[in-house]
Amino acid sequence: MARRRTLRPEEEELWQAVARTARPLHPKTKGFLSRVEPAAHPPAPEVKPREAEIPKGWLEPFRLGQKARVPAGHDIAPSLGEALKAAPLQMDAKLHGRMVRGKLLPEARIDLHGMTLAEAHPELIRFVLNAQSAGMRLVLVITGKGKRGEDHGPIPQRMGALRHQVPQWLRLPPLGPAVLQVTEAHLKHGGSGAYYVYLRKR
Repeated sequence: MARRRTLRPEEEELWQAVARTARPLHPKTKGFLSRVEPAAHPPAPEVKPREAEIPKGWLEPFRLGQKARVPAGHDIAPSLGEALKAAPLQMDAKLHGRMVRGKLLPEARIDLHGMTLAEAHPELIRFVLNAQSAGMRLVLVITGKGKRGEDHGPIPQRMGALRHQVPQWLRLPPLGPAVLQVTEAHLKHGGSGAYYVYLRKR
C-alpha cells in the first residue's frame, strides 16, 4: 500500500485555492469539503433595454419560459400577391396598370384545376411556350385557391400547392426566358386563384 505524502507548502496553497471555489454536492454531509464555504456568486443584474434601443418592428425581449407576445396580424412570410407586387416592373408601366385593373383581355388561358404538380408542370411549359410561338403576349393561368387539408405537423402547411408553385415555375427555365411579368389576376379573371402571365416577344 502506497504511503500518503504530505503536501508541500505551494501545493497546499494551490489546493486551498481550488477548494474555496468548490461547491459541495451534499452540503449537510460532514467532511472536510463541508467546511469550505462556497464562493459567493452575486446574481447577475437584470438588464432592461430601453424602448429607444429596440428597433422598430422587432419583438420585445422576453425571459426563458415566458410566453411570447406576438403582435396581431404578424406574418413572417409575405403573401403571394405582396411578393409579386414587390417584384421589379419589367413591362410598360401604363400597360401593367391596365392589366392589373383587368382592362386587358387574355389571349389564351389554361386551367390547372385538379391536376397534381407532376401533371401541371409539363402542361404549363407546353402552354406558355406554344403561346409565345403563336405571338401571344398576355395569357391567363388558372390554379385555383386550393383547399385546406388536414394539418398534423408542427409546421403549418400552405393552402394551394399549385397556386404557390406556378410563380416559381414561371421564373425558372425553360419558362423564365419567355416570361416578362407575372401578377395576380383581376377579380373578374379569377383573382388570387389565377395569374396574368405577360410574355416576351419571340
